[in-house]
Amino acid sequence: MNSLDANTRNTKSKGDVRSLRLAGDIPGIIYGGPEENQKVTVLKKTLKSLIQKGSFLSNIITLNLDGKPQNVLPREITYNVISDEPTHIDFLRVVPGVKIRIEVPVEFINHETSPGLKRGGVLNIVRREIELKCPSEKIPSAITIDLDGVDIGESFKISSVKLEEGVTPTIIGRDFVIATLAAPTVMKEPEKPAEAEEAAATEDGKEATPAAEGDKKDGDEKKATEEKK
Repeated sequence: MNSLDANTRNTKSKGDVRSLRLAGDIPGIIYGGPEENQKVTVLKKTLKSLIQKGSFLSNIITLNLDGKPQNVLPREITYNVISDEPTHIDFLRVVPGVKIRIEVPVEFINHETSPGLKRGGVLNIVRREIELKCPSEKIPSAITIDLDGVDIGESFKISSVKLEEGVTPTIIGRDFVIATLAAPTVMKEPEKPAEAEEAAATEDGKEATPAAEGDKKDGDEKKATEEKK
């Protein structure tokens, strides 16, 4: 589990918040559960490194607030529209037993052992993330799809995914598709055998010979006519 250091903040104005950002900190807030909301700051450099690892918004992290650890779930990050730098972050307290809605990424493994991909098949990913409703302590880091032995024409539906007890997709009533393994859009033509190419070349040569003799005969007749004149 990733961890992130945080400090309590007592900002009262936009100027105070701006000063924090200029110092390399990001303001945030912790909410949820029976406790009151808490205003915090985190180091921007550390936050960016965690974001770059991927799946940051679907993984529980340990937030060390003023030295006291607590489990939280990053819920929303605000970015500067020009620089694309993070400017604010929300954390949700992890309260055991409380269900939350969260989007979990889909990952595919064993591409190299899929006969369909080896034959040029194309993996069409319909959903790269799936929204789940689950207890906060049972959030899966990813939904894994195994491509081992999968051939062209096969598909993956949510019913084929094994989820923990209490974890359910928010889309109910239909068995939606996550991905399919389709045939290639352009089929590669098989190469001609060497014998076939040689035979084709011979036939071309035979067809060309009579035409050449005919041209020569016409030329001889024309020359003979001119001599008679």
